[in-house]
Amino acid sequence: MTRTPPRGVPGSVAFPLLSVRWERLTMVHWRYEAEVVQRLLPRGLLVDRFEDRAWVSLTPFMMSSVRGLGVVPLPPAAFPETNLRTYVRLPDGRRGLWFFSLDVTAPYLLAGRALGVRYRSADLTVRERGADTFYGGRRRGAEGVGYRLGVRAGAPVEEKSPLDEWLTSRWVAFSRRAGLLWLTPVDHEPWALRRGTVRELEQTLTRSAGLPDPEPSPLVHVSPGVGPVRLGPPRPVL
Repeated sequence: MTRTPPRGVPGSVAFPLLSVRWERLTMVHWRYEAEVVQRLLPRGLLVDRFEDRAWVSLTPFMMSSVRGLGVVPLPPAAFPETNLRTYVRLPDGRRGLWFFSLDVTAPYLLAGRALGVRYRSADLTVRERGADTFYGGRRRGAEGVGYRLGVRAGAPVEEKSPLDEWLTSRWVAFSRRAGLLWLTPVDHEPWALRRGTVRELEQTLTRSAGLPDPEPSPLVHVSPGVGPVRLGPPRPVL
């Protein structure tokens, strides 16, 4: 059973391969049996557990201020992304994220597939109506794979619980390429979080990833965003 929040290292990405802002973000978190998630992970990664349960999160947001090598602006100015992630660790205890999928509208991000990142081309929308934010997505070339999500932001999270910290303090993303695990360091300020309430939710992303349908009452975090987010160059896990 793991309850200790992961800790980041401030300034751990001195020379970013990519610098971005993540804005208008929602995280919808579901608990899963750890064994169900473990069977979908590559060799060398272990499911991370909180109170003996795995977690999977649907995370839609807007990406903006994208700069290659932290300097060169990349178009378009802002675009949606949606990822489906879970929480993992290496045998030596290093913790991070594993992405089942990353749905994007920006074509150049699809080049990340060469690095083993599971980018998928999709039609995505983000719109706001009063206190509510509505997200939608449909994966191109994959009939029936998509989602609709409406959330309402609630009270600010003044003091993060151990679970809040455990879910939102992750500073490494893992991928697999050429039979090897790769590690991409991620560096940004801590999230400013609000509680969230689901107004509507239909999704087939979990099923597409090989997971059973999740429980009906997720934990929801909403954030105005964070940035700059600095992503370092991927390196093999040694």
